[in-house]
Amino acid sequence: MQQFSDVLTLIDSVIGGSQWFVFLLLGTGLFFTLYLVFPQIRYFKYALKIVRGKFDREGDEGDTSHFQALTTALSGTVGTGNIAGVALALHLGGPAALFWMLMTAVIGMTTKFVEVTLSHKYREKAPDGSIAGGPMYYMKKRLHLKLPSGRTLHFGKWLAAIFAVATVFSSFGTGSLPQINSIANSLFETFTIPHIYTGVILSVLLAFVIVGGIKRIAKVTQTLVPVMALIYFIGALLVIVYNYENIWPSIMAIGHDVFKGTAATGGFLGASVAFAFNRGVNRGLFSNEAGQGSAPIAHAAARAHEPVSEGLVALLEPFIDTIIICSLTGMTLLASGVWQEKHDNLFQTTDLEILAHSYSESDPDQQSQLAGHIKGTAPLPLFSGSMEVVEGQIIESVTLLHARSVAEDVVINRRDQPFSGQLEVRQGKPLANANVQISGKSLVHSAPLTTIAFSRSWLGEWGKYIVAIGLLLFAFSTAISWSYYGGRAMVYLFGLKSVVYYKMVYVIGFFLAAIVDTSLIWIFSGITIALMTIPNLLGMLWLHKEVKTEVKSFWKEYADRFPDEKAPRH
Repeated sequence: MQQFSDVLTLIDSVIGGSQWFVFLLLGTGLFFTLYLVFPQIRYFKYALKIVRGKFDREGDEGDTSHFQALTTALSGTVGTGNIAGVALALHLGGPAALFWMLMTAVIGMTTKFVEVTLSHKYREKAPDGSIAGGPMYYMKKRLHLKLPSGRTLHFGKWLAAIFAVATVFSSFGTGSLPQINSIANSLFETFTIPHIYTGVILSVLLAFVIVGGIKRIAKVTQTLVPVMALIYFIGALLVIVYNYENIWPSIMAIGHDVFKGTAATGGFLGASVAFAFNRGVNRGLFSNEAGQGSAPIAHAAARAHEPVSEGLVALLEPFIDTIIICSLTGMTLLASGVWQEKHDNLFQTTDLEILAHSYSESDPDQQSQLAGHIKGTAPLPLFSGSMEVVEGQIIESVTLLHARSVAEDVVINRRDQPFSGQLEVRQGKPLANANVQISGKSLVHSAPLTTIAFSRSWLGEWGKYIVAIGLLLFAFSTAISWSYYGGRAMVYLFGLKSVVYYKMVYVIGFFLAAIVDTSLIWIFSGITIALMTIPNLLGMLWLHKEVKTEVKSFWKEYADRFPDEKAPRH
Protein backbone atom coordinates (compact mmCIF):
# COMPACT_ATOMS: atom_id res chain seq x y z
CA MET A 1 0.00 0.00 0.00
CA GLN A 2 2.89 2.36 0.81
CA GLN A 3 4.35 1.73 -2.65
CA PHE A 4 1.00 2.55 -4.27
CA SER A 5 0.84 5.73 -2.18
CA ASP A 6 4.35 6.67 -3.34
CA VAL A 7 3.36 6.17 -6.99
CA LEU A 8 0.27 8.39 -6.58
CA THR A 9 2.36 11.03 -4.82
CA LEU A 10 4.86 11.00 -7.70
CA ILE A 11 2.08 11.37 -10.31
CA ASP A 12 0.51 14.21 -8.33
CA SER A 13 3.87 16.00 -8.07
CA VAL A 14 4.25 15.87 -11.86
CA ILE A 15 0.81 17.34 -12.62
CA GLY A 16 -1.36 18.96 -9.93
CA GLY A 17 1.47 19.57 -7.49
CA SER A 18 3.88 21.02 -10.06
CA GLN A 19 4.74 24.63 -10.79
CA TRP A 20 3.61 24.43 -14.43
CA PHE A 21 0.09 23.48 -13.34
CA VAL A 22 -0.07 26.50 -11.04
CA PHE A 23 1.09 28.81 -13.84
CA LEU A 24 -1.39 27.28 -16.32
CA LEU A 25 -4.23 27.89 -13.87
CA LEU A 26 -3.24 31.45 -12.99
CA GLY A 27 -2.14 32.24 -16.53
CA THR A 28 -5.53 31.28 -17.97
CA GLY A 29 -7.37 33.42 -15.45
CA LEU A 30 -5.00 36.34 -15.98
CA PHE A 31 -5.35 36.06 -19.76
CA PHE A 32 -9.14 36.27 -19.61
CA THR A 33 -8.96 39.03 -16.99
CA LEU A 34 -7.00 41.17 -19.45
CA TYR A 35 -8.79 39.91 -22.57
CA LEU A 36 -12.23 40.76 -21.16
CA VAL A 37 -10.89 43.86 -19.34
CA PHE A 38 -11.32 42.97 -15.66
CA PRO A 39 -14.85 41.55 -15.70
CA GLN A 40 -14.62 40.65 -11.99
CA ILE A 41 -14.59 44.37 -11.23
CA ARG A 42 -16.70 45.88 -14.03
CA TYR A 43 -19.46 43.26 -13.89
CA PHE A 44 -19.68 42.75 -10.14
CA LYS A 45 -22.71 44.97 -9.44
CA TYR A 46 -24.59 43.48 -12.42
CA ALA A 47 -23.90 39.98 -11.08
CA LEU A 48 -25.64 40.94 -7.84
CA LYS A 49 -28.66 42.19 -9.78
CA ILE A 50 -28.88 39.10 -11.96
CA VAL A 51 -28.71 36.67 -9.03
CA ARG A 52 -31.80 38.45 -7.68
CA GLY A 53 -33.63 37.80 -10.98
CA LYS A 54 -32.97 41.09 -12.79
CA PHE A 55 -32.44 39.53 -16.24
CA ASP A 56 -34.96 36.68 -15.92
CA ARG A 57 -37.49 36.17 -18.69
CA GLU A 58 -40.76 34.27 -18.69
CA GLY A 59 -40.25 30.78 -20.08
CA ASP A 60 -36.50 30.55 -19.36
CA GLU A 61 -35.52 26.88 -19.51
CA GLY A 62 -33.81 25.11 -16.64
CA ASP A 63 -34.22 23.18 -13.38
CA THR A 64 -33.14 25.83 -10.82
CA SER A 65 -33.15 29.57 -10.25
CA HIS A 66 -29.97 31.67 -10.42
CA PHE A 67 -29.82 31.77 -6.63
CA GLN A 68 -30.32 28.02 -6.27
CA ALA A 69 -27.60 27.34 -8.84
CA LEU A 70 -25.27 29.69 -6.94
CA THR A 71 -25.94 28.05 -3.56
CA THR A 72 -25.63 24.56 -5.04
CA ALA A 73 -22.26 25.44 -6.55
CA LEU A 74 -21.20 27.20 -3.34
CA SER A 75 -22.18 24.18 -1.28
CA GLY A 76 -19.77 22.19 -3.43
CA THR A 77 -16.90 24.62 -2.89
CA VAL A 78 -17.55 25.83 0.67
CA GLY A 79 -16.27 22.80 2.56
CA THR A 80 -13.28 21.54 4.48
CA GLY A 81 -11.06 23.77 2.34
CA ASN A 82 -12.46 26.84 4.08
CA ILE A 83 -11.76 25.48 7.57
CA ALA A 84 -8.95 22.95 7.21
CA GLY A 85 -7.47 24.11 3.88
CA VAL A 86 -6.75 27.68 4.98
CA ALA A 87 -5.18 26.44 8.20
CA LEU A 88 -3.00 24.03 6.23
CA ALA A 89 -1.90 26.75 3.79
CA LEU A 90 -0.97 29.08 6.65
CA HIS A 91 0.82 26.26 8.46
CA LEU A 92 2.90 25.47 5.38
CA GLY A 93 3.51 28.88 3.85
CA GLY A 94 2.98 31.42 6.62
CA PRO A 95 0.84 34.59 6.32
CA ALA A 96 1.90 35.18 2.70
CA ALA A 97 0.01 32.04 1.65
CA LEU A 98 -3.23 33.82 2.58
CA PHE A 99 -2.35 36.65 0.19
CA TRP A 100 -1.84 34.21 -2.69
CA MET A 101 -5.12 32.49 -1.87
CA LEU A 102 -6.89 35.83 -2.25
CA MET A 103 -5.09 36.67 -5.49
CA THR A 104 -6.06 33.26 -6.85
CA ALA A 105 -9.68 34.04 -5.96
CA VAL A 106 -9.65 37.43 -7.69
CA ILE A 107 -8.30 35.89 -10.88
CA GLY A 108 -10.54 32.87 -10.35
CA MET A 109 -13.63 35.07 -10.53
CA THR A 110 -12.93 35.58 -14.24
CA THR A 111 -12.05 31.92 -14.77
CA LYS A 112 -15.36 30.87 -13.20
CA PHE A 113 -17.25 33.40 -15.33
CA VAL A 114 -15.78 32.01 -18.55
CA GLU A 115 -16.13 28.28 -17.79
CA VAL A 116 -19.77 28.64 -16.68
CA THR A 117 -20.66 30.75 -19.74
CA LEU A 118 -19.32 28.09 -22.10
CA SER A 119 -20.87 25.18 -20.21
CA HIS A 120 -24.29 26.82 -19.99
CA LYS A 121 -24.27 27.58 -23.72
CA TYR A 122 -23.74 23.95 -24.75
CA ARG A 123 -25.91 22.19 -22.17
CA GLU A 124 -28.33 19.48 -23.29
CA LYS A 125 -31.61 17.91 -22.20
CA ALA A 126 -31.39 14.43 -20.72
CA PRO A 127 -34.03 11.81 -21.73
CA ASP A 128 -35.90 12.43 -18.46
CA GLY A 129 -36.26 16.13 -19.29
CA SER A 130 -33.63 17.34 -16.82
CA ILE A 131 -30.73 19.54 -17.90
CA ALA A 132 -27.31 17.96 -18.42
CA GLY A 133 -24.37 20.28 -18.75
CA GLY A 134 -20.75 20.88 -17.90
CA PRO A 135 -17.41 21.35 -19.65
CA MET A 136 -17.60 17.90 -21.26
CA TYR A 137 -20.45 19.10 -23.48
CA TYR A 138 -18.73 22.18 -24.88
CA MET A 139 -15.55 20.13 -25.34
CA LYS A 140 -17.40 17.47 -27.34
CA LYS A 141 -19.22 20.00 -29.54
CA ARG A 142 -16.68 22.75 -30.09
CA LEU A 143 -13.11 21.48 -29.67
CA HIS A 144 -11.97 20.35 -33.09
CA LEU A 145 -9.26 21.19 -35.59
CA LYS A 146 -9.35 21.20 -39.41
CA LEU A 147 -6.28 19.47 -40.81
CA PRO A 148 -4.56 20.48 -44.10
CA SER A 149 -5.93 17.27 -45.64
CA GLY A 150 -9.47 18.55 -45.12
CA ARG A 151 -10.29 16.10 -42.34
CA THR A 152 -11.49 17.32 -38.95
CA LEU A 153 -9.74 16.18 -35.79
CA HIS A 154 -12.32 16.01 -32.98
CA PHE A 155 -9.87 16.07 -30.08
CA GLY A 156 -12.57 17.54 -27.82
CA LYS A 157 -14.23 14.12 -27.50
CA TRP A 158 -11.09 12.72 -25.87
CA LEU A 159 -10.72 15.69 -23.54
CA ALA A 160 -14.41 15.43 -22.63
CA ALA A 161 -14.03 11.75 -21.77
CA ILE A 162 -10.97 12.43 -19.61
CA PHE A 163 -12.82 15.25 -17.86
CA ALA A 164 -15.96 13.18 -17.23
CA VAL A 165 -14.05 10.16 -15.88
CA ALA A 166 -11.97 12.44 -13.64
CA THR A 167 -15.19 14.09 -12.40
CA VAL A 168 -16.62 10.73 -11.33
CA PHE A 169 -13.46 9.83 -9.41
CA SER A 170 -13.14 13.36 -8.03
CA SER A 171 -16.70 13.17 -6.68
CA PHE A 172 -15.37 10.51 -4.32
CA GLY A 173 -11.88 11.95 -3.78
CA THR A 174 -13.05 15.54 -3.25
CA GLY A 175 -16.74 15.52 -2.50
CA SER A 176 -17.51 12.38 -0.54
CA LEU A 177 -14.84 10.37 1.25
CA PRO A 178 -12.61 13.11 2.77
CA GLN A 179 -15.69 15.16 3.74
CA ILE A 180 -17.38 12.48 5.86
CA ASN A 181 -14.00 11.46 7.30
CA SER A 182 -13.43 15.04 8.48
CA ILE A 183 -16.97 15.24 9.89
CA ALA A 184 -16.66 11.93 11.77
CA ASN A 185 -13.27 12.86 13.25
CA SER A 186 -14.47 16.32 14.28
CA LEU A 187 -17.68 15.06 15.93
CA PHE A 188 -15.76 12.33 17.75
CA GLU A 189 -13.15 14.78 19.09
CA THR A 190 -15.73 17.42 20.06
CA PHE A 191 -18.75 15.39 21.18
CA THR A 192 -17.24 11.84 21.44
CA ILE A 193 -19.83 10.58 18.94
CA PRO A 194 -18.63 7.20 17.57
CA HIS A 195 -17.60 7.30 13.93
CA ILE A 196 -20.04 4.59 12.90
CA TYR A 197 -23.04 6.53 14.29
CA THR A 198 -22.03 9.59 12.28
CA GLY A 199 -21.61 7.44 9.16
CA VAL A 200 -25.01 5.77 9.47
CA ILE A 201 -27.03 8.92 10.21
CA LEU A 202 -25.40 11.15 7.56
CA SER A 203 -25.44 8.41 4.91
CA VAL A 204 -29.21 8.05 5.33
CA LEU A 205 -29.66 11.85 5.10
CA LEU A 206 -27.38 12.00 2.05
CA ALA A 207 -29.34 9.26 0.30
CA PHE A 208 -32.63 11.05 1.00
CA VAL A 209 -31.34 14.32 -0.49
CA ILE A 210 -29.55 13.05 -3.59
CA VAL A 211 -32.29 10.61 -4.65
CA GLY A 212 -34.50 13.65 -5.27
CA GLY A 213 -32.10 14.99 -7.92
CA ILE A 214 -31.06 18.58 -8.56
CA LYS A 215 -34.39 20.13 -7.53
CA ARG A 216 -34.26 18.64 -4.04
CA ILE A 217 -30.52 19.35 -3.79
CA ALA A 218 -31.18 22.99 -4.73
CA LYS A 219 -33.93 23.33 -2.11
CA VAL A 220 -31.64 21.98 0.61
CA THR A 221 -28.60 24.03 -0.35
CA GLN A 222 -30.47 27.34 -0.72
CA THR A 223 -31.26 27.08 3.02
CA LEU A 224 -28.14 25.31 4.23
CA VAL A 225 -25.53 27.58 2.65
CA PRO A 226 -26.72 30.92 4.11
CA VAL A 227 -27.25 29.37 7.57
CA MET A 228 -23.83 27.76 7.75
CA ALA A 229 -22.11 30.90 6.44
CA LEU A 230 -23.84 33.05 9.08
CA ILE A 231 -22.87 30.74 11.96
CA TYR A 232 -19.27 30.62 10.84
CA PHE A 233 -19.12 34.38 10.21
CA ILE A 234 -20.28 35.19 13.76
CA GLY A 235 -17.82 32.75 15.34
CA ALA A 236 -14.87 34.09 13.34
CA LEU A 237 -15.80 37.71 13.99
CA LEU A 238 -15.87 37.08 17.76
CA VAL A 239 -12.29 35.77 17.65
CA ILE A 240 -11.01 38.64 15.49
CA VAL A 241 -12.63 41.35 17.63
CA TYR A 242 -11.52 39.64 20.87
CA ASN A 243 -7.91 39.81 19.60
CA TYR A 244 -8.36 43.25 18.05
CA GLU A 245 -4.82 44.38 18.94
CA ASN A 246 -3.44 41.76 16.53
CA ILE A 247 -5.57 42.73 13.53
CA TRP A 248 -3.25 45.35 12.06
CA PRO A 249 -0.01 43.40 12.78
CA SER A 250 -1.59 40.39 11.06
CA ILE A 251 -2.44 42.41 7.96
CA MET A 252 1.08 43.85 7.93
CA ALA A 253 2.57 40.36 8.21
CA ILE A 254 0.61 39.22 5.14
CA GLY A 255 1.96 42.12 3.06
CA HIS A 256 5.48 41.95 4.42
CA ASP A 257 5.95 38.22 3.90
CA VAL A 258 4.74 38.20 0.28
CA PHE A 259 8.12 39.36 -1.06
CA LYS A 260 10.45 38.27 1.77
CA GLY A 261 9.03 34.98 2.96
CA THR A 262 8.12 34.26 6.57
CA ALA A 263 10.97 34.18 9.08
CA ALA A 264 11.05 31.77 12.02
CA THR A 265 8.59 32.91 14.67
CA GLY A 266 7.42 30.95 17.69
CA GLY A 267 7.38 27.26 16.75
CA PHE A 268 7.14 28.16 13.04
CA LEU A 269 10.50 27.56 11.36
CA GLY A 270 9.87 29.77 8.34
CA ALA A 271 8.72 29.50 4.73
CA SER A 272 10.13 30.74 1.42
CA VAL A 273 8.35 33.07 -1.01
CA ALA A 274 8.07 30.29 -3.62
CA PHE A 275 6.60 27.81 -1.14
CA ALA A 276 4.05 30.31 0.17
CA PHE A 277 3.05 31.09 -3.42
CA ASN A 278 2.65 27.41 -4.32
CA ARG A 279 0.68 26.52 -1.19
CA GLY A 280 -1.53 29.59 -1.38
CA VAL A 281 -2.47 29.02 -5.01
CA ASN A 282 -2.92 25.29 -4.43
CA ARG A 283 -5.27 25.81 -1.48
CA GLY A 284 -7.01 28.63 -3.32
CA LEU A 285 -7.91 26.27 -6.15
CA PHE A 286 -9.05 23.59 -3.73
CA SER A 287 -11.20 26.16 -1.94
CA ASN A 288 -13.11 27.76 -4.84
CA GLU A 289 -12.46 25.23 -7.65
CA ALA A 290 -12.15 28.00 -10.25
CA GLY A 291 -11.03 26.37 -13.49
CA GLN A 292 -11.72 22.85 -12.28
CA GLY A 293 -15.01 22.69 -14.17
CA SER A 294 -17.16 21.35 -11.34
CA ALA A 295 -19.39 24.37 -10.65
CA PRO A 296 -20.42 24.75 -14.33
CA ILE A 297 -22.25 21.42 -13.99
CA ALA A 298 -24.53 22.97 -11.34
CA HIS A 299 -24.88 26.30 -13.17
CA ALA A 300 -25.85 24.52 -16.40
CA ALA A 301 -29.16 23.62 -14.74
CA ALA A 302 -30.09 27.26 -14.05
CA ARG A 303 -33.05 28.90 -15.78
CA ALA A 304 -31.63 31.39 -18.27
CA HIS A 305 -32.24 32.10 -21.95
CA GLU A 306 -28.58 32.82 -22.65
CA PRO A 307 -25.29 31.79 -21.01
CA VAL A 308 -23.50 34.99 -19.96
CA SER A 309 -26.04 35.89 -17.27
CA GLU A 310 -25.29 32.60 -15.50
CA GLY A 311 -21.58 33.21 -15.94
CA LEU A 312 -22.03 36.50 -14.10
CA VAL A 313 -23.77 34.70 -11.23
CA ALA A 314 -20.84 32.27 -11.02
CA LEU A 315 -18.44 35.20 -10.83
CA LEU A 316 -19.65 35.72 -7.24
CA GLU A 317 -18.56 32.27 -6.07
CA PRO A 318 -14.81 32.79 -5.53
CA PHE A 319 -15.62 36.16 -3.93
CA ILE A 320 -17.93 34.58 -1.34
CA ASP A 321 -16.02 31.35 -0.88
CA THR A 322 -12.43 32.56 -0.74
CA ILE A 323 -12.30 36.34 -0.40
CA ILE A 324 -14.91 36.41 2.37
CA ILE A 325 -15.01 33.02 4.13
CA CYS A 326 -11.34 32.01 3.72
CA SER A 327 -10.20 35.51 4.71
CA LEU A 328 -12.24 35.20 7.89
CA THR A 329 -10.55 31.89 8.70
CA GLY A 330 -7.13 33.31 7.89
CA MET A 331 -7.59 36.40 10.06
CA THR A 332 -8.93 34.22 12.88
CA LEU A 333 -5.77 32.12 12.78
CA LEU A 334 -3.44 35.12 12.54
CA ALA A 335 -5.15 37.33 15.13
CA SER A 336 -5.38 34.52 17.68
CA GLY A 337 -1.70 33.65 17.14
CA VAL A 338 -2.33 29.90 17.29
CA TRP A 339 -0.61 29.21 13.96
CA GLN A 340 2.85 29.73 15.50
CA GLU A 341 2.18 28.07 18.86
CA LYS A 342 2.91 24.49 19.89
CA HIS A 343 -0.01 22.48 21.26
CA ASP A 344 -0.48 19.06 22.85
CA ASN A 345 -1.42 16.50 20.24
CA LEU A 346 -1.08 12.88 19.20
CA PHE A 347 1.56 12.67 16.48
CA GLN A 348 0.63 11.33 13.05
CA THR A 349 3.28 9.25 11.26
CA THR A 350 2.79 11.20 8.02
CA ASP A 351 3.74 14.45 9.81
CA LEU A 352 6.62 12.90 11.80
CA GLU A 353 10.35 12.89 11.07
CA ILE A 354 13.17 11.76 13.38
CA LEU A 355 16.49 13.49 12.70
CA ALA A 356 19.77 11.68 13.41
CA HIS A 357 21.17 14.41 15.69
CA SER A 358 19.98 16.76 18.40
CA TYR A 359 19.14 20.32 17.31
CA SER A 360 17.99 23.29 19.37
CA GLU A 361 15.68 26.08 18.17
CA SER A 362 17.32 28.49 20.63
CA ASP A 363 20.66 28.24 18.80
CA PRO A 364 20.49 30.57 15.74
CA ASP A 365 22.79 28.38 13.61
CA GLN A 366 20.89 25.19 14.42
CA GLN A 367 17.57 26.95 13.90
CA SER A 368 18.78 27.96 10.44
CA GLN A 369 19.72 24.33 9.73
CA LEU A 370 16.26 23.18 10.82
CA ALA A 371 14.63 25.84 8.66
CA GLY A 372 16.63 24.68 5.64
CA HIS A 373 15.47 21.12 6.24
CA ILE A 374 11.84 22.15 6.62
CA LYS A 375 11.97 24.23 3.41
CA GLY A 376 13.68 21.36 1.57
CA THR A 377 16.72 23.45 0.60
CA ALA A 378 19.24 21.68 2.87
CA PRO A 379 17.94 18.31 4.13
CA LEU A 380 19.39 16.98 7.38
CA PRO A 381 20.26 13.30 7.95
CA LEU A 382 17.36 11.12 9.14
CA PHE A 383 17.67 8.54 11.91
CA SER A 384 17.58 4.84 11.02
CA GLY A 385 18.06 1.96 13.41
CA SER A 386 16.98 0.99 16.93
CA MET A 387 16.04 3.89 19.20
CA GLU A 388 16.18 3.23 22.94
CA VAL A 389 13.14 4.30 24.94
CA VAL A 390 12.77 4.07 28.75
CA GLU A 391 9.43 4.73 30.47
CA GLY A 392 8.18 6.60 27.43
CA GLN A 393 11.27 8.84 27.18
CA ILE A 394 13.71 8.75 24.25
CA ILE A 395 17.31 8.14 25.36
CA GLU A 396 18.97 8.64 21.96
CA SER A 397 20.37 12.02 20.91
CA VAL A 398 17.79 12.72 18.18
CA THR A 399 15.32 15.46 17.20
CA LEU A 400 11.67 14.76 16.51
CA LEU A 401 10.01 17.01 13.97
CA HIS A 402 6.24 16.94 13.88
CA ALA A 403 4.05 19.16 11.70
CA ARG A 404 7.16 21.02 10.48
CA SER A 405 8.22 21.99 14.02
CA VAL A 406 10.53 20.70 16.75
CA ALA A 407 8.50 18.47 19.05
CA GLU A 408 8.67 19.01 22.80
CA ASP A 409 7.69 16.96 25.88
CA VAL A 410 7.60 13.81 23.76
CA VAL A 411 6.10 10.67 25.32
CA ILE A 412 5.91 7.24 23.68
CA ASN A 413 3.16 4.89 24.83
CA ARG A 414 2.00 1.42 23.93
CA ARG A 415 -1.53 0.39 24.90
CA ASP A 416 -1.83 3.58 26.97
CA GLN A 417 1.23 2.69 29.07
CA PRO A 418 4.73 4.25 28.87
CA PHE A 419 6.82 2.21 26.44
CA SER A 420 10.25 0.81 27.29
CA GLY A 421 12.47 -0.99 24.80
CA GLN A 422 13.95 -0.61 21.33
CA LEU A 423 11.87 1.28 18.77
CA GLU A 424 12.77 0.41 15.19
CA VAL A 425 13.04 3.42 12.88
CA ARG A 426 13.63 3.51 9.12
CA GLN A 427 14.47 6.75 7.32
CA GLY A 428 13.07 8.88 10.13
CA LYS A 429 9.79 6.94 10.51
CA PRO A 430 8.86 4.39 13.22
CA LEU A 431 7.93 1.04 11.71
CA ALA A 432 4.18 0.51 11.50
CA ASN A 433 4.33 -2.79 13.40
CA ALA A 434 5.78 -1.04 16.45
CA ASN A 435 2.20 -0.21 17.54
CA VAL A 436 3.20 2.80 19.59
CA GLN A 437 1.55 6.18 20.15
CA ILE A 438 3.82 9.23 20.14
CA SER A 439 2.51 12.44 21.68
CA GLY A 440 3.87 15.80 22.74
CA LYS A 441 3.80 19.47 21.84
CA SER A 442 4.18 20.71 18.27
CA LEU A 443 2.50 22.93 15.73
CA VAL A 444 -0.86 21.69 14.51
CA HIS A 445 -2.63 22.29 11.22
CA SER A 446 -5.87 21.80 9.30
CA ALA A 447 -9.18 21.64 11.19
CA PRO A 448 -7.62 21.16 14.69
CA LEU A 449 -5.75 24.46 14.29
CA THR A 450 -8.94 26.33 13.36
CA THR A 451 -10.71 24.68 16.30
CA ILE A 452 -8.09 26.02 18.72
CA ALA A 453 -8.33 29.50 17.16
CA PHE A 454 -12.11 29.62 17.67
CA SER A 455 -11.61 29.04 21.39
CA ARG A 456 -9.68 32.33 21.67
CA SER A 457 -12.70 34.57 22.17
CA TRP A 458 -15.37 35.34 24.77
CA LEU A 459 -16.87 31.94 23.97
CA GLY A 460 -13.80 30.13 25.28
CA GLU A 461 -14.00 26.35 24.80
CA TRP A 462 -17.53 26.74 23.43
CA GLY A 463 -15.96 28.20 20.28
CA LYS A 464 -14.79 24.76 19.17
CA TYR A 465 -18.43 23.74 18.74
CA ILE A 466 -18.82 26.37 16.00
CA VAL A 467 -16.00 24.74 14.06
CA ALA A 468 -17.50 21.28 14.58
CA ILE A 469 -20.96 22.44 13.45
CA GLY A 470 -19.48 24.50 10.60
CA LEU A 471 -17.40 21.56 9.44
CA LEU A 472 -20.46 19.31 9.60
CA LEU A 473 -22.60 21.66 7.49
CA PHE A 474 -19.84 22.68 5.10
CA ALA A 475 -18.61 19.14 4.43
CA PHE A 476 -22.07 17.58 4.20
CA SER A 477 -23.23 20.19 1.70
CA THR A 478 -20.09 19.53 -0.37
CA ALA A 479 -20.93 15.83 -0.47
CA ILE A 480 -24.45 16.66 -1.66
CA SER A 481 -23.30 18.83 -4.55
CA TRP A 482 -20.54 16.50 -5.71
CA SER A 483 -23.03 13.63 -5.94
CA TYR A 484 -24.79 15.72 -8.60
CA TYR A 485 -21.54 16.50 -10.43
CA GLY A 486 -20.57 12.83 -10.53
CA GLY A 487 -24.08 11.84 -11.60
CA ARG A 488 -24.07 14.24 -14.55
CA ALA A 489 -20.67 12.89 -15.60
CA MET A 490 -22.14 9.37 -15.47
CA VAL A 491 -25.02 10.51 -17.70
CA TYR A 492 -22.49 11.79 -20.23
CA LEU A 493 -20.41 8.59 -20.14
CA PHE A 494 -22.95 5.81 -19.72
CA GLY A 495 -26.44 7.26 -19.99
CA LEU A 496 -29.23 8.05 -17.56
CA LYS A 497 -29.68 4.51 -16.19
CA SER A 498 -26.16 4.48 -14.75
CA VAL A 499 -26.95 7.25 -12.26
CA VAL A 500 -28.91 5.05 -9.84
CA TYR A 501 -25.96 2.63 -9.50
CA TYR A 502 -23.57 5.54 -9.09
CA LYS A 503 -25.66 6.99 -6.27
CA MET A 504 -25.72 3.64 -4.48
CA VAL A 505 -21.93 3.35 -4.61
CA TYR A 506 -21.60 7.02 -3.60
CA VAL A 507 -23.67 6.54 -0.43
CA ILE A 508 -21.93 3.27 0.49
CA GLY A 509 -18.51 4.89 0.01
CA PHE A 510 -19.68 7.86 2.08
CA PHE A 511 -20.55 5.53 4.97
CA LEU A 512 -17.32 3.50 4.80
CA ALA A 513 -15.14 6.62 4.77
CA ALA A 514 -16.52 7.58 8.18
CA ILE A 515 -14.81 4.58 9.77
CA VAL A 516 -11.67 3.96 7.66
CA ASP A 517 -8.55 5.98 6.88
CA THR A 518 -8.84 8.11 3.72
CA SER A 519 -5.33 9.61 3.55
CA LEU A 520 -4.72 7.78 0.25
CA ILE A 521 -7.87 9.37 -1.18
CA TRP A 522 -6.50 12.87 -0.54
CA ILE A 523 -3.47 12.10 -2.73
CA PHE A 524 -5.67 10.54 -5.41
CA SER A 525 -8.04 13.53 -5.38
CA GLY A 526 -5.15 15.84 -6.22
CA ILE A 527 -4.59 13.88 -9.43
CA THR A 528 -8.28 13.85 -10.41
CA ILE A 529 -8.57 17.60 -9.78
CA ALA A 530 -5.69 18.18 -12.20
CA LEU A 531 -7.25 15.84 -14.80
CA MET A 532 -10.45 17.88 -14.63
CA THR A 533 -8.74 21.25 -14.64
CA ILE A 534 -6.23 20.83 -17.47
CA PRO A 535 -8.75 19.87 -20.24
CA ASN A 536 -11.12 22.61 -19.03
CA LEU A 537 -8.45 25.32 -19.14
CA LEU A 538 -7.26 24.23 -22.60
CA GLY A 539 -10.85 24.27 -23.87
CA MET A 540 -11.47 27.74 -22.48
CA LEU A 541 -8.35 29.12 -24.13
CA TRP A 542 -9.27 27.46 -27.46
CA LEU A 543 -12.69 29.17 -27.44
CA HIS A 544 -11.60 32.59 -26.17
CA LYS A 545 -12.97 34.43 -29.23
CA GLU A 546 -16.35 32.77 -28.84
CA VAL A 547 -16.49 33.87 -25.21
CA LYS A 548 -15.89 37.49 -26.18
CA THR A 549 -18.60 37.31 -28.84
CA GLU A 550 -21.09 35.95 -26.31
CA VAL A 551 -20.23 38.69 -23.82
CA LYS A 552 -20.76 41.43 -26.42
CA SER A 553 -24.08 39.91 -27.44
CA PHE A 554 -25.26 39.77 -23.84
CA TRP A 555 -24.49 43.41 -23.05
CA LYS A 556 -26.19 44.51 -26.24
CA GLU A 557 -29.37 42.68 -25.22
CA TYR A 558 -29.03 44.01 -21.67
CA ALA A 559 -28.76 47.60 -22.94
CA ASP A 560 -31.83 47.08 -25.16
CA ARG A 561 -33.93 45.70 -22.29
CA PHE A 562 -32.78 48.27 -19.73
CA PRO A 563 -32.05 51.49 -21.67
CA ASP A 564 -32.04 53.55 -18.47
CA GLU A 565 -29.08 51.59 -17.10
CA LYS A 566 -25.56 52.13 -18.30
CA ALA A 567 -24.16 48.78 -19.43
CA PRO A 568 -20.37 48.17 -19.49
CA ARG A 569 -18.63 49.25 -22.68
CA HIS A 570 -16.98 46.83 -25.11
